[in-house]
Amino acid sequence: MNGTYKNILAIGVGGAIGTSLRYFFNVLTLELGYPLGTIIENLGGSLLLGFLTAWFVVFIPREWIKVGLGVGLCGGFTTMSTFAADSIFLYSRTPMDAIFYIVLSLFGGILFALGGYLLATRLATKTRQKMEGGL
Repeated sequence: MNGTYKNILAIGVGGAIGTSLRYFFNVLTLELGYPLGTIIENLGGSLLLGFLTAWFVVFIPREWIKVGLGVGLCGGFTTMSTFAADSIFLYSRTPMDAIFYIVLSLFGGILFALGGYLLATRLATKTRQKMEGGL
C-alpha cells in the first residue's frame, strides 16, 4: 500500500478511536453540569501527545504509526471547538467558572504535555539503555 494512503487510513482509524473515546468521556460526565469530560480529554490528550512526541524522538516509528497516534488518535480525542463552546456556556452562567475552566484547560494542557514529554524522555532513555545492554 502506498505510504500516503497508509497514513490516511491510520489517521482515520486513530481519529475514529479518539472521537469515540471523547464521546465516552462526555457521556460519562454529562450529568455533572460542568464540562469535566472536555477537561479530561484535553489534558489527557495533551499528556499523551507530549509523551508520544518525546518517545518518537528516541524510537522513530513508521510514519503511519506516528500520524495515526498523533494526528488521528490525539486529534480526535482532544477538541478545541468543545472547549470554546463550554467556555461560552460557563461564562453565561458564572464568569468565574469560565475563567477557572479556561485557565485550567490552557495551563493544564501545557503542563500535561510537558509532563508527558518528560516522562517519555525518561522512560525512553531507560529503555534504550536496557536494549543496548547498559544499566
